[in-house]
Amino acid sequence: MLRLTGITLARGARVLLKDAALTVFPGHKVGLVGANGAGKSSLFALVRGELHQDSGEVDLPPRWVIAHVAQELESLDRPSLDFVMDGDVELREVEGAIAAAEAAHEEGEKLAHLHARYEEIGGYAARSRAQALMSGLGFSATDEPRPVSDFSGGWRMRLNLARALMCRSDLLLLDEPTNHLDLDAVLWLEDWLKGYAGALLLITHDREFLDGVVGTIVHVGEQKLTTYAGNYSAFERQRAERLAQQQAAREKQVRTRAHLQAFIDRFRAKATKARQAQSRIKALEKLEDIAEAHIDSPFTFAFRDPPVKPKLLLRVAEADAGYGAKAVLSGVEWSVYFGEAIGLLGPNGAGKSTLLKTIVGDLDPVAGEVIRSPDLRIGYFAQHQVEKLRPGESAMWHLARLAPDVREQELRDFLGGFDFRGDQVFQKVDSFSGGERARLALALIVWQRPNLLVLDEPTNHLDIEMREALAQALQDFEGTLIVVAHDRHLLEAATDQWWLVADGAVSPFDGTLDDYREWSRQYRARGRPEAKEGVVDRKAQKRAEAEARQKLADAKKPFEKKIRAIEAELEPLQKEQAALGAWLASEEAYADANREALSEKSRRAGEVAARVAQLEEDWLWANAAMETEVNRARD
Repeated sequence: MLRLTGITLARGARVLLKDAALTVFPGHKVGLVGANGAGKSSLFALVRGELHQDSGEVDLPPRWVIAHVAQELESLDRPSLDFVMDGDVELREVEGAIAAAEAAHEEGEKLAHLHARYEEIGGYAARSRAQALMSGLGFSATDEPRPVSDFSGGWRMRLNLARALMCRSDLLLLDEPTNHLDLDAVLWLEDWLKGYAGALLLITHDREFLDGVVGTIVHVGEQKLTTYAGNYSAFERQRAERLAQQQAAREKQVRTRAHLQAFIDRFRAKATKARQAQSRIKALEKLEDIAEAHIDSPFTFAFRDPPVKPKLLLRVAEADAGYGAKAVLSGVEWSVYFGEAIGLLGPNGAGKSTLLKTIVGDLDPVAGEVIRSPDLRIGYFAQHQVEKLRPGESAMWHLARLAPDVREQELRDFLGGFDFRGDQVFQKVDSFSGGERARLALALIVWQRPNLLVLDEPTNHLDIEMREALAQALQDFEGTLIVVAHDRHLLEAATDQWWLVADGAVSPFDGTLDDYREWSRQYRARGRPEAKEGVVDRKAQKRAEAEARQKLADAKKPFEKKIRAIEAELEPLQKEQAALGAWLASEEAYADANREALSEKSRRAGEVAARVAQLEEDWLWANAAMETEVNRARD
């Protein structure tokens, strides 16, 4: 297991962790959450050995292989498939040894051992494994021979992620892996991580992704590592309860302090009460200073009502959308009305961003037309909006440029809602983090009071607090919203209808995000269907998809009851295991007064671990059997 004991870690004069402890057992999946700058990424660097603790111990099994996603964007002429396969270091070492032995005409026994090891580590299936990783992350078969240098920064990050997943690791460290992914790739990665056999430490601001993957949350804050059993939703409930208890304790302490201080002030000078006053002074000094609970988000903003509210904002009339003469989407017929909240779904490269650019006027239709209301006011957030910010200017300069006649204090108050406070409003944009730049770009859009808000992946680089604030603000937005996002919490909270962009067409999607997950799996499994003479029978396609979904549901039914029963027994045991592990990792466990408790809890920890291991094995077998039946149903 990975064990951190009594860790103190400082970066310069700032102490990130003080006497912190953490235990990660083999196979456990742990999510790290906390404010930006709290020390999550520094903790990863500590585990990798890139940082050294100021005090304490980091214990890691010497045989454990650690995988992580490289943050540097390599520009290589190496084919992308080979680059991904390089992630399995031992595979490449054995391949090199086999080639060297054959070239040197080594004795047959050594070569036989090498070939046996190659088979043992899955060498003959390695290429197909790398291809599956690339496909899941959105690459096509034609991308495999392309050199890494051909890809943009975001796609190179996907290659780095695929390379990390290729490593047969015991511990996987993932820091914001979903930032450069679309929804389909996020759903695929979530499924892949569920089946990952090693231990996982995950940093992400995507709460739905955390809920789907991890069974333990570690909150990094106030120089501590605090462990919570369960996923992110369970963490939110537990932390809210803990903070409420902490606040109640603090309020009680304030009342006690006031009572003691009043007694001291009243009787300090009276000889007959001097001893009592002194005892209360000592009691006051010994009172533990309980920190005030800070549970409010630093972000407080709302979309102001649009000044004009036309009923029909725009109509896409039999339009082909694309680049130059090449159409990505054909025959799009779509009317957008005031007050709608629309989420666009569809696989990577299907044309979602192309459609948005056509709507806002950044692209002209290849054919057909887009008819816009004269009262249409568009607020468009895309990655290039962030790039259009002037690095040498401040947040105040950008906003004042839009509102030259508005008082500075009003502009300050508005920026404060996006957590730009004090002198930060005058700092140059080139000193901002990616999240701060995204917040500023969003603030500039909000100020302009659009009646159509078009958002293309607005949550990249935003933390959980800002994502939650954005979701709440979008719920109250009176205008029309069209959004593409890989953050399912935002999609669920802010939209009430789905449109599917796939196979060159745009059509309503009648279902939930869970239904879309299944649609996405089927789409990947069958590949993109070829349209006969450019025409797709939509009704027949929807009927076939509905029949396929029912067939898969029937295949799952015999196994789902058993899996639910296993999970119902497993969940409380995992929570108990996490609590026991946290206690056994604490100094308190080894105090003389706790010898009997230590013996009992150690025994119980062994019993729980054995039962958890058995249940997890049963769960894996049940899921494997179900997956076999599902694959048969798909065939």
